Amino acid sequence: MTTAHTSRWRTGLMIAAALCAAAIGLWTHQRITSQAPTLEVAALYPMHRPLPAFTLQDAEGQGFHREQLQGHYSLLFFGYTQCPDVCPTTLLELNQVVRALADLPSHLQPNVVFVSVDPHRDTPAVLKNYVQHFNASFVGLSGSDADLTTLTRAVGALYALSSPANGTYSVDHSASMFLIDPSAALLAVFPAPHVAHSIEADYRRIISTAGKTP
Repeated sequence: MTTAHTSRWRTGLMIAAALCAAAIGLWTHQRITSQAPTLEVAALYPMHRPLPAFTLQDAEGQGFHREQLQGHYSLLFFGYTQCPDVCPTTLLELNQVVRALADLPSHLQPNVVFVSVDPHRDTPAVLKNYVQHFNASFVGLSGSDADLTTLTRAVGALYALSSPANGTYSVDHSASMFLIDPSAALLAVFPAPHVAHSIEADYRRIISTAGKTP
């Protein structure tokens, strides 16, 4: 085989390989897209993102770990008890969500986990009274800034204390809500503003197709 023929043969082989790879990529994308649910507000991660090990404190003053998110779905929200608007509004909506989803089998009903990013003021007693005001089943968590950062970074949430004035301060924080799957991995994110019927509808669609996407 001449040098020219060899060059043309190699070029043709490379083109064929590229076309094959593109076809496989397109088929995979179409397969994933076709199996993903159509959602109103939530964004679904195509690959679940396992949470790292973490330790927080629950509203009873007991340790709470990643393993305690396993075996069920959880709707995770970050805030603080003195939040003037977003936090109470979101928890009211979540109360409606869990009530609307009460017809699902118990293992598919989501837990609501409220994580305080104001550990200095949100003691376990304060946190317990706060979350149970909205729903007795809601879980309240908090911890040191270092422990909170482990979890917030894993899901892409942010928070920061404002400059104190006259001994008071507020906490700026992400308003998104995060869906954690039964393996304790990040499955989806719900951006604000939160509306109960949209969250409920998307949650039902997501769990109905969970495990079907490769």
